[in-house]
Amino acid sequence: MYISMSINNSDANRDRPTQEVSLAVNDEEVTADIEPRLKLSDFLRNDVDLNSVRIGCEHGVCGACTISVDGDLVKSCMMYAVQTDGSEIETVEGLSDDGSLDPVQEAFHEEHALQCGFCTSGFIMSTRALLQDNPDPSREEITEQLSSNICRCTGYQNIYEAVETAAEKMEND
Repeated sequence: MYISMSINNSDANRDRPTQEVSLAVNDEEVTADIEPRLKLSDFLRNDVDLNSVRIGCEHGVCGACTISVDGDLVKSCMMYAVQTDGSEIETVEGLSDDGSLDPVQEAFHEEHALQCGFCTSGFIMSTRALLQDNPDPSREEITEQLSSNICRCTGYQNIYEAVETAAEKMEND
């Protein structure tokens, strides 16, 4: 599927400079003319309609906007969308192409590792990155990896257990 969009077409925005970007978002090609100052989190959430990209602190502290850009975890509120021209981006929406849950998502569900859900997508993306690099992490390694994500609801215990369950599921696949 090819998505092409033009953003900022209102009269008030006509005089602002734009730049064309082309990138792959969850294996879909996206081309857009955007303002250079547009944050990646805003672009993904508002213009590409990816609701898993949460905008929390807008300072790179909470981790709710965590995604993968070219295989590296990034806080999308700390990047401009134009910086991703030519990149491959993965969000929670791209973890499964058949509508089923990814093993990490399954583990978070099974272990009740979410309450309000606001932070969950960031934790899932951080967990996937951890398990890709380290399929059998210790509790200390899990705690260290997830330290850049904040949850105000769960108390973290179920999140840590979900990571351990996801590691087992991924090992058995």
